Amino acid sequence: MTPLDLWLPVLLASVAVFLVSSLIHMVLQWHNGDFDRLAGEERILALLREEGVEAGQYMFPCAKSMAEFQTPEHQEKVKLGPLGVLIVRSGYSMGKSLGQWFLFTVLVSAFVAYLAAGALEPGAAASAVFCFTLAVALLGYAFSSVQESIWKGLSWCTTVRFFADGVAYGAATAAVFTWLWPGA
Repeated sequence: MTPLDLWLPVLLASVAVFLVSSLIHMVLQWHNGDFDRLAGEERILALLREEGVEAGQYMFPCAKSMAEFQTPEHQEKVKLGPLGVLIVRSGYSMGKSLGQWFLFTVLVSAFVAYLAAGALEPGAAASAVFCFTLAVALLGYAFSSVQESIWKGLSWCTTVRFFADGVAYGAATAAVFTWLWPGA
């Protein structure tokens, strides 16, 4: 069996994840509290515009080398705080973001198919198909935000919610692959 034999589960798992994601974000809305409004938001936004801050990723305070990081001046900035990561976007298009999200779900499902086709035979037990495809899908969906908490300070509570989302996406993926597994 080749991954191409699994094109239908790839597409339907992607649609299933997209629908579960929509349910989580639009109906359950349990990510609404993930970010707080910055105190003095209007003044800070005006200052960013005044300074001409362009779209990009910024860290503050930012040392460009380990030598600079170790200077007393930089260490004093760290001690005084605040510390942070700022992502500035030039615009936002929900359609573009949803399209990219769907392509990502297709990519994860394609990797699930690639690994499952090499590891499982046609007619494999449903429990084996479910467990294997769930494990692979979890790697793509559930663990992606852990690095954000480790390196960028994203709240661990937010990461736990994203992890739970990933479990739901993985389960949806596994359910579709189990349902449509060849020879089942």
